[in-house]
Amino acid sequence: MKLLLDENLSRRVVPFLQTAYPGSTQVALVDMERASDLELWEYAKNGDFVIVTKDSDYYDLSLLRGAPPHVIWIKVGNVTKAKVAQLLLDSHETIERLLLQDGMACVEIY
Repeated sequence: MKLLLDENLSRRVVPFLQTAYPGSTQVALVDMERASDLELWEYAKNGDFVIVTKDSDYYDLSLLRGAPPHVIWIKVGNVTKAKVAQLLLDSHETIERLLLQDGMACVEIY
C-alpha cells in the first residue's frame, strides 16, 4: 500500500514511511500542491495511492464516490511530523485490514 500525503501533512514524513508503505509520496513532491481535490482524487485513483489527510474533504469525496482511492483521515490536532509518522506506522496493520473490507472507503485514525 502506498500513501499520498495531502498538502496539510509534511513531505518530511515520507522517508520514514517507506519501509511500511513503499512508494509513498506527498502532494508537493509530485508537483500537485495547487491541484484541486478532484484532481488529487483522480491522481491517487490512477496511481493506486491511498490519500492521507487531516481534512474532511476527502472523507466527503469517499462518501460520494466510494473507493478507490481509499482515504486515511488523521483526526489529531497539531502534532509533530514524528507523531504523524508514528501514528501511520503503528496503525499499519489495522489500516490494511480495514481497507481490505468490502465497502470501506475511509479509515479514521486518532
